[in-house]
Amino acid sequence: MADNEQKAMQLVADAEKKLKSAQGFLGSLFRSSSKVEEACEMYTKAANMFKMAKKWSAAGSAFSEAASLRLKMDNRHDGAALLIDAGNCYKKTDPHEAVKCITKAIEYYTDAGRFTVAAKHHMTVAEIYETEMADVEKAMQHYEQAADYFRGEESNSSANKCMLNVAKYAAQLEQYEKAISIYEQVGEAALASPLMKYSAKEYYFCASLLHACIDVLNAQQAMKKYEEICPSFHDSRECKLVMTLLEKIEEQDIDGFTDAVKEYDSISRLDSWYTNILLRIKKSISENPDLC
Repeated sequence: MADNEQKAMQLVADAEKKLKSAQGFLGSLFRSSSKVEEACEMYTKAANMFKMAKKWSAAGSAFSEAASLRLKMDNRHDGAALLIDAGNCYKKTDPHEAVKCITKAIEYYTDAGRFTVAAKHHMTVAEIYETEMADVEKAMQHYEQAADYFRGEESNSSANKCMLNVAKYAAQLEQYEKAISIYEQVGEAALASPLMKYSAKEYYFCASLLHACIDVLNAQQAMKKYEEICPSFHDSRECKLVMTLLEKIEEQDIDGFTDAVKEYDSISRLDSWYTNILLRIKKSISENPDLC
């Protein structure tokens, strides 16, 4: 590992010398551009050696230098690819720099009309904001942009996956109306697909719980609609759970609410998202009687 790092550092030094030589060279343009090309290759080799040595920041820096040279040579395709390589290295040590590199690459992909590629990289940026920076709002923005690009390229399944992430975080931020709208749209799309229609019940279940975060009447009206348009939801344990919970809210029965959730969870494990939403509803029973 140390040997790879030393070789990489030497390559970076050689690349810097090559660039200085190119800048001071008074000969032909061809000779000068050839030196820049050689420097770019040295930076790229150095970056890969840094990767082998697990020196991620150094690898990201070397890829960034190579990308800068490619872009100056008007090789936007290779420059953007190198920026992505840089971003992937920086993800391990410097998420802010990773976002900077990947976002810059996205600009080149959108300029070139490669919207599906741009969308995938927006998803990567969203994931960095999610996992490394805990910035939910920024993550939502990038998932929404990815969905927009996917939808423009008729990749509706990928667009819906992105929007489900938006809905999840919108609910977390108590933007219930926004989240409900997304779950309803994705549910409607699922119902239109023979392969996906059974999964629609999950989206209407999420929407129902979020309606309950607003008020019981709101939730009851939504439940009638969902039962009519989604047979798999009408016949599901999820639907029965929501109906039971609405009854317990109206009765101000916190113990009954808890028991209903426990019974459901004993058969179908509820993940952290559902648990948090249900805890909000339960808390509101005692703190906000007007919910009913």
